[in-house]
Amino acid sequence: MATLPITRRGADKLKAELHQLKAFERPAVINAIAEARAQGDLSENAEYEAAKDKQGFVEGRIQEIEGKLSAAQIIDPTELHAEGRVVFGATVVLEDEDSGDKVTYQIVGEDEADIKLGLVNINSPIARALIGKEEGDVAEVQAPGGLRRWEVIGVSYS
Repeated sequence: MATLPITRRGADKLKAELHQLKAFERPAVINAIAEARAQGDLSENAEYEAAKDKQGFVEGRIQEIEGKLSAAQIIDPTELHAEGRVVFGATVVLEDEDSGDKVTYQIVGEDEADIKLGLVNINSPIARALIGKEEGDVAEVQAPGGLRRWEVIGVSYS
């Protein structure tokens, strides 16, 4: 299995979710199944079916997170020595050449991406266009509204 890049923050978030699922969600589902079984006939027991469905979801999510964590390559942006180049984990300040608008993005793994928080998936078109660029370079990104040109104003590793 290929390694998946993830920041320390992203790995901690996945570990917290895994703990929540194993320590609280799984036991709650087991109790719900036991209570539904105690009610008798399982063939027409909606609570039992709902609990079994939730159990399947919880167990599937546990396996998914464990798989991601086992394949994770945790990257700490503060320890990067990329000499001003945009790499995974870097925080990039960009200026739109047309509008002059400035935005700040951090390039992160798939599970931690949230554009509203300025966290951009490494596999997104904008992140792919930025990788390897340095301050002063221009990245062209094919957006739904057409071609956008972004100048790299700053690169940091925090």
